[in-house]
Amino acid sequence: MAGRLLVIFFLLPVAAWAQTKQENMWNILAEVGFESRPAKENGFEIESPRFSKRLWSYNGKIIRIKGYLVPLAELGGQNKFMLSALPFNQCYFCGGAGPETVVELQTKQPVKFVTRQITVEGVLQLNDADPDHHIYVLKNARVLDP
Repeated sequence: MAGRLLVIFFLLPVAAWAQTKQENMWNILAEVGFESRPAKENGFEIESPRFSKRLWSYNGKIIRIKGYLVPLAELGGQNKFMLSALPFNQCYFCGGAGPETVVELQTKQPVKFVTRQITVEGVLQLNDADPDHHIYVLKNARVLDP
């Protein structure tokens, strides 16, 4: 009996650590390639994302991701942001990072802009067809740590 209690005592912290450890979503979002294909409207070549099988398993599911806000004021309103894996001065729009390093946020509530890293939760939508939106869209997004 004492041996069983000792094993349980040592395994409980390991089980708790395993439950709290989360995969880095940015690593999963990086599992995308691109291929050229003709656009339906005009026949010009466009780069189209090819998502990994593992990435498709997250499509339509609630995810949490940490990143930095990139405001899109030109789209009008406080609920138009991109979330970047990198700080603003190194992000996709400003440097050499690829499109897999940003996620379009669609929120119902206004988001207060901050420069520090935040955690956001929402439903991940993979977009391989609509050029008016980013390849990753987080629908019903909400900031968890304002």
